[in-house]
Amino acid sequence: MFRGTIFILLVLFSISCGKNRTTIPNVLVDITVNINNPSYMNLTVVGGYMYFSGGSRGIIAFRKSTDEFNAFDRHCPYEAEETCGILSIQSDNVTMKCACCASVFSLYDGALIAGPASQPLRRYTTTFDGATLRIYN
Repeated sequence: MFRGTIFILLVLFSISCGKNRTTIPNVLVDITVNINNPSYMNLTVVGGYMYFSGGSRGIIAFRKSTDEFNAFDRHCPYEAEETCGILSIQSDNVTMKCACCASVFSLYDGALIAGPASQPLRRYTTTFDGATLRIYN
């Protein structure tokens, strides 16, 4: 019994002391844009992207193929309480990098490419009907 209690306390302590906790706030997201509007022209081509207001620290929408988009929160999951943890598209146009910890993530799926982060990005659901892109959770 005593050993079991110590084991449980050690597990709880190690979890609570980890620096790589995802504490990104859950924020309601519901954005709808017509990509034929000239304001959203960057989203008309495969590989195009745009930043949007919303989410925890902004949203990145990326056109993955002719009929598929990805949308990710710009809030880095590593030491999420740090205000500098905001992601930006890199010059290769296929990765995002955190301004604070320098973690790198893929625009294709939000997966971690280089740490210190150990978790992927928060992804939002997208739908596209040929003209209207909707980003939501």
